[in-house]
Amino acid sequence: MRKSLVFLLVSASAMGAATAQNIKAVTAGYYELTRTAFNADRAYNTVSFVEKRFRIAGNKGFDESIRNVEETLKKAGYVPEKQGEADGPLTYRIEKRQMTRPTWEPISASLTIKGESKPLLELKTNRNMLAINSDSTVNGGFTASVVYVGRGTPAELEGKDLQGKILFGEGSIGRLADLAGQKGGAGVLAYNLPAYTQPEKHPNSIQFSSVSGRAKVVAFLLSYQAKERLKAALAKGEVSVNMMAKARSYPSEELTIVANVRGNVKPAERFVFSAHVQEPGANDNASGVGALAEMANVTAQLVKSGKLKPMRTLTFLWGDEIVSTRRYITDDAERAKGIKWGMSLDMVGEDTEKTGGTFLIEKMKDPSAVWTRGDDKHTEWGASEVKENDLFPHYFNDFVINRCKEQGKFANWVVNSNPYEGGSDHTPFLNAKIPGLLMWHFTDVYYHTDGDRIENVSKTTLKNVGVSALVTAYTLVSADAVTAGAIGDEIVEAAKSRLETELKLSKAAVKGGRALADEQHIVEAWWMWYDKALDTTNDLQTGGSSGDVKAGIAAKKKSLKDFYDALNWN
Repeated sequence: MRKSLVFLLVSASAMGAATAQNIKAVTAGYYELTRTAFNADRAYNTVSFVEKRFRIAGNKGFDESIRNVEETLKKAGYVPEKQGEADGPLTYRIEKRQMTRPTWEPISASLTIKGESKPLLELKTNRNMLAINSDSTVNGGFTASVVYVGRGTPAELEGKDLQGKILFGEGSIGRLADLAGQKGGAGVLAYNLPAYTQPEKHPNSIQFSSVSGRAKVVAFLLSYQAKERLKAALAKGEVSVNMMAKARSYPSEELTIVANVRGNVKPAERFVFSAHVQEPGANDNASGVGALAEMANVTAQLVKSGKLKPMRTLTFLWGDEIVSTRRYITDDAERAKGIKWGMSLDMVGEDTEKTGGTFLIEKMKDPSAVWTRGDDKHTEWGASEVKENDLFPHYFNDFVINRCKEQGKFANWVVNSNPYEGGSDHTPFLNAKIPGLLMWHFTDVYYHTDGDRIENVSKTTLKNVGVSALVTAYTLVSADAVTAGAIGDEIVEAAKSRLETELKLSKAAVKGGRALADEQHIVEAWWMWYDKALDTTNDLQTGGSSGDVKAGIAAKKKSLKDFYDALNWN
């Protein structure tokens, strides 16, 4: 017989913190609700709408995407704020800010080798070929000779007349465009695809990039195929090309849309989800926009039906990456005090059979970001410099990873994690000392390329991510004493497993010649990190920790310390 969620929660509360309860028993009802309610088709349809638009903050495609999310919220029952978030249980607002620089959007572009009738590249088939902020040409474009400048080093430029010429290089298009401006160049052609995009396998892919706009030159990005054809032509003699580009640049407002499901006990405390709208791809990040829109819809339906009664507030935010999230945190110091958790949904729809890579949770700064070894591995995005005093002990890491793995076991979905790297909407939370995590995929062979299209998005992945994220949030915003105790137990289990793993790695390292003291310090760092993570479970119980919860934390810390002290280094 299936028990309702309300029954499960009431029963759990009645048991009290003194009664041990597995975290899976706490979350079971939330999984049942979200797996039933999450509509993958609806999420996918939002992704499909958004991915068709080239999105930069303030431009038409960005604004249309925001308005599409607004329509989803309205249909779900959210109402526009009039006085503020306290207007009702389901509210939203669109924030507007005048931009300090013009926005930009591409209209058309083509690159044609002189003497050939068919363009080498066209915007209609390579939507990323025109660099963001590129200037436009006159109607019909212009034709000029091409000069290969390599990476644009002084040695490669020596003796070359670039006045009125088109610079063709391999490297940053922004730097080459600035160089063209300095040397009187008329245009820039740049190739700069990283190896993980497998350009020889995907010869027509182009990664989007931008120029400053200071140089006022036309700037095109090249595919591998276009780059090779140009180099082959230059090897035979002088080459001229026609560059035609049309783009719009105009003053605009930056839009951010924020929806709130108001908590009924501690509304000032909140879990904040963020998905950035800008960037032109399907998985990056129309997938985050679509998944989060459906998550907001599911939450509204559950609240209206009485199946979900969040004690704390759930906030859903869509806007400009990092900028909107950072502003949400820094613009209102009082509001920021109540942000207890943040989560970024960025590249969350990959069909990994097509894109490669895997679903990942990027962890907050734990010792694996300092000592990366064993199963912990950085992605091809690359590691950030993390020092030992930068570490951020918290239960959030293991709690989220385990919720995703629980869904993974249910749905045969591969879940992994990576040490902290940074670069998405989780970073403003962490910079403000707020627990924050990133849900994403990497490496995606289509990352930032014009191959990042809707056919590489999986409805199944969207649902798995959405369910995992919602179960995480629902559990935390209504956490009681039993939940606090169960999460603490889960952290102790994770800590003991990690200590055993690190001990094994360190003993092997000592046999390999590493200093025993150094290796013991690594294991100690992990114990200290988890010891402090247990302290953070003190903030879980809505309304403040009871005496039983505090006593439970002390007992768990002692159990973990005893386990650590008993580790055998022989």
